[in-house]
Amino acid sequence: MTGAGAVTSGRPDAYASFRIPAFRAFIASLLAMTLAVQIQGVVVAWQVYALTRDPLSLGLVGLAEALPFLAIALPAGQWADRYDRRRIAVGAIAVLVACAVALFALTATGALTPRPGGAAPRALVWLVYAVLGTSGIARALLQPARQALAADLVPIALYPNAVTWRSTVWQGGSVAGPALGGLLFAFAGASWAYAVDAALLMVAVACMARVVPAHARPRTGDAAARGGILDGVRFVLREPVVLAALSLDLFGVLFGGATALLPVFTAEVLRVEPVWLGWLRAAPACGAVLMAFALAHSPPMRRPGVTLLGVVALFGLSVIGFALSRDPWLSFALLAFGGCVDAVSVVIRSTLLQVRTPPALMGRVMAVNSIFIGSANEIGAFESGVAASWFGTVPSVVLGGVATLVVVVVIALLSPQLRALRSLHSMPSRDGRDGRDGRDELRKT
Repeated sequence: MTGAGAVTSGRPDAYASFRIPAFRAFIASLLAMTLAVQIQGVVVAWQVYALTRDPLSLGLVGLAEALPFLAIALPAGQWADRYDRRRIAVGAIAVLVACAVALFALTATGALTPRPGGAAPRALVWLVYAVLGTSGIARALLQPARQALAADLVPIALYPNAVTWRSTVWQGGSVAGPALGGLLFAFAGASWAYAVDAALLMVAVACMARVVPAHARPRTGDAAARGGILDGVRFVLREPVVLAALSLDLFGVLFGGATALLPVFTAEVLRVEPVWLGWLRAAPACGAVLMAFALAHSPPMRRPGVTLLGVVALFGLSVIGFALSRDPWLSFALLAFGGCVDAVSVVIRSTLLQVRTPPALMGRVMAVNSIFIGSANEIGAFESGVAASWFGTVPSVVLGGVATLVVVVVIALLSPQLRALRSLHSMPSRDGRDGRDGRDELRKT
């Protein structure tokens, strides 16, 4: 296959990645799964909070997924380098289908229905945590396999374009998913929401099964099979730019995440109807979709390192503003702005990882990325719940935004390599400096 569509009349083709069938199937699976996960997240959060009325329980929702995720993330990365990545991804999503069915069953039988003075339903919240723990295991298997598989779908020169569209579609699902989840929960009930959740995950399985890579980067011998489980960690530690980018996102999400406390903000701070929970959860993705779409039609960034530092700082400021807001529309706007700047961060980090990681290490490096980023959402949710129980909901979110700003300053001082980064397309040479530009590959295809 040629690089058709990658360049049109001397200008970048914003839709070049979609001309590859495997990428289209991948995107369809990603969209279906994102919708499902977001629907489930809205309903689980509201059910658990309704049963417990305790912000810490919302933190435990995140921790229930994060601990199993962290336990097997590194082995999962090695498996992604040794075995068929597509089959691993299909199997992991199938487990998520089973988890959605389990939540449907718990809800349909009335086990999770709050009853005044009844202890049994509250105790059954731990069954929800168990299901979420199983989901965490499935996600740990899925993330490195799916992310490594994504690097095999398009030529290197199209990585920024593919990453941008993956981010756009994911964020689009994150816009529609929470809104759909809120509407389903409010007007049809939790059982219907979980039924839709399971159906979408089945679609995700079917689409992922159709992903057949056509642009796999060649592996050197059987290095992937011989490599150690910690090789991905060692690679990240040797790459200062990658380490700095991952650290920024890790601590930004860890300290700056307010989404875990949205049920509390909805019910007790903003004092609005439950349907607002869906809209507030969707707000970051609304902003991210707009930004990602703009990035897909924009020329390559000239100073991605400085840009990354700047957008994470803006994200921290948006979190502080959200915590202090008492108007639901202003809160929505601040969350949307946070999503805008976070979309830029996602594109920069993901492109750096795919361009700079050797193919034989892709699964293990993506596992490290999953630990840094994927579990940070759940651990950040736990941190938010604990902080809210100690300091109060609003002060804890303000402190998180301030901590994010401090992290930006520290990493900017400690990583001159990130500040000096000039291009996302270039790959490092053996001496650590930026090497050839990946766009050269496009001219050969």
